Amino acid sequence: MAKKMLKTREIVYAAFFVGVTVVLGFFIIPVQPVPVTGQSMGPMLAGSVLGGKLGALSMIVFDLLVAAGAPVLSGGRGGLGILLGPTGGYIVSWPLAAYISGKIVEKSRRKGLGVYIQANIIGGVVIVYLIGALWLAFIQGLDLKTAFVEGALIFLPGDAVKVFAASWVARAFSRIHPLNPKH
Repeated sequence: MAKKMLKTREIVYAAFFVGVTVVLGFFIIPVQPVPVTGQSMGPMLAGSVLGGKLGALSMIVFDLLVAAGAPVLSGGRGGLGILLGPTGGYIVSWPLAAYISGKIVEKSRRKGLGVYIQANIIGGVVIVYLIGALWLAFIQGLDLKTAFVEGALIFLPGDAVKVFAASWVARAFSRIHPLNPKH
């Protein structure tokens, strides 16, 4: 059985969402220890617009760019040290987050805003928080409760706004130009 090759159009779409994710990093609220950015909307948008596989591919490329040291994270940061550091789990989770968000949208028969919101809550928040907080707890030697409260839940209000924004944009975009044929 021959493997399906990516079409040029699919490669361009995946690259586009890598770029969108980079640009979202320019929207920064400078708080410590981790700045709040729009960048975590990248996997939500990639998955819910492109679908699971292509959305995940775009975030894999993004993570590879980070690992290679490209300045694609907020503040022009990049490097393997960031991915292996305390907050690296959040970024490493993005391909899975995009995949899950995309699969939920793909499998839904109704494509109302609620489907996109559900997909982005599960993929873009629950999965990201779960992997990120577990990683943070492991790297920093924290108990899980502390890692979740201090490393994830404090960002919930901002991430709720991002879920609604990404869901609205993805739904509107899919109505205008469905990139994913399963939409």
